Amino acid sequence: MTENAGEKVLLIESQYFPPIDAYKTLVKHDILKIEKYEHYQKLSYRNRCYVAGPNGRMILSVPLARGKNQRTVMKDVRISNEEKWQGLHWKTLVSAYRRSPWFEYYEADLQELFEKPFDFLLDWNIACFEWVNSKLGINMPVIFTESYQKEVSSVTDARESILPGAVVQEAEPEYTQVFQERTGFIPGLSILDLLFCEGKQAMEVLKQG
Repeated sequence: MTENAGEKVLLIESQYFPPIDAYKTLVKHDILKIEKYEHYQKLSYRNRCYVAGPNGRMILSVPLARGKNQRTVMKDVRISNEEKWQGLHWKTLVSAYRRSPWFEYYEADLQELFEKPFDFLLDWNIACFEWVNSKLGINMPVIFTESYQKEVSSVTDARESILPGAVVQEAEPEYTQVFQERTGFIPGLSILDLLFCEGKQAMEVLKQG
């Protein structure tokens, strides 16, 4: 798959169940291009995502074979499967979202994903991305970089622009979250939060604004 003239291409790093802000940007493009030749960067969404719990934001972090300080090319970053992180992440999601309107609808299918073993972070992230897209009805073509280029043209370069703690690119649409009466609306969460809370209306929320 290659870019065609007139199609809007988004270039971004691989992310674990990307934040809503990333999807807000994604739905305005025709093709997604994922950077696979960059060096892994810590403190990013590459191996972490955030979900809503009763006391606020909670982090889900995928453990890496050489730790978070490694400088490995992204396509070669390995997951550390010594600890049962997938089981822990799944239990956290069940605990946080079992009372959400749509969790039960997606539960069995998503649990199957968390039971599949993965050795590389990129493969895991792509599997999560494809799972979400199938539920949102997004059929966007996905391509990968063939080498690392610091400067690129003819694409929207969103690499390193959507980061935990950073100011969001645009106002995030509000929707009713599970613990909103207790915590207030929490921005910067994973696309999973929107999916579990809004279900089939999630795409309409993403297109707001």
